[in-house]
Amino acid sequence: MPVPAAAPTLLDLPYAPLAKRPLPAGRPRDWYITHNRRLKAMRLAIALLDSGVYLPNQAHNQRIRSTAELIGIHPPSDTTCHMVRTLMRYCR
Repeated sequence: MPVPAAAPTLLDLPYAPLAKRPLPAGRPRDWYITHNRRLKAMRLAIALLDSGVYLPNQAHNQRIRSTAELIGIHPPSDTTCHMVRTLMRYCR
């Protein structure tokens, strides 16, 4: 007797972006810069992990910058590249 096929899993691909909300007003400029840098580093770390780069020592600045170009964001600074490697170190 044949086994019935499992129902296909429905995935939400591509992911629908969340609705953007304005950032809170009245904070120092450095707070906004750091906030946006963390978001960018998180996006890059996720993209690198999805592409098979799992170790921080595999994520050189050039690889991070080429990944940024691939996903359509501006090239990150050296500080942001360092932050990407730090995030990858802690997500293992």
